[in-house]
Amino acid sequence: MFGSVLRTTLVAPERALRGRDSYAYQIPATHTVLGTPLQGPWPAGTAQLYIAMGCFWGAEKAMWKLPGVVTTAVGYQGGFTPFPEYGEVCTGLTGHTEAVLVAYDPTVLTHEALLREFWTSHDPTQGFRQGNDTGTQYRSAVYFTTPEQEAAAVATRDVYQRELTKAGHKAITTEIRPADAAGEFFYAEDYHQQYLAKNPNGYCGLGGTGVSCPAGLTA
Repeated sequence: MFGSVLRTTLVAPERALRGRDSYAYQIPATHTVLGTPLQGPWPAGTAQLYIAMGCFWGAEKAMWKLPGVVTTAVGYQGGFTPFPEYGEVCTGLTGHTEAVLVAYDPTVLTHEALLREFWTSHDPTQGFRQGNDTGTQYRSAVYFTTPEQEAAAVATRDVYQRELTKAGHKAITTEIRPADAAGEFFYAEDYHQQYLAKNPNGYCGLGGTGVSCPAGLTA
């Protein structure tokens, strides 16, 4: 409806949808699979990282299966429109990407291990696309909350780029920046949360490159 340019070009802030002052829907309190609070509070020492790797349904499932994950949630981040709704994000006129909040215990699941799963679970070289899903809302991103997460994101990216290059793949296009700079994480609607647990045969566009990411943070 809005043309292909908006689907493959990030909207300018002044052209973004206005949005609203609060959620137009209720956010569930509990994770369907893990039984943990979706919005906290979480145990002391819990780390939070926000990642985007295409359609957030499959991305969230890949994360909640990891040992050490406290909770996961899907939402919208990296854009300009406050409290967007799914239909608005799909137009490309909010600037958000479909993101996953991962709250985890870093003493069980290291930053590096989480990010290795992130890199290998999707194709981070595709820009504003992931498989058959095209649009700025499907771009790859890592929004970190600590210096340690930033260091791990950059180091694992560099190691993985080396492996991708050897396998003939293009450059990684993943956006890496502080979560504060990316803006607020807005929780998606109830029916999106843990979607593939509620709909086991539902669509999952997640697919990697087939290239593994070596352990260790030095290239």
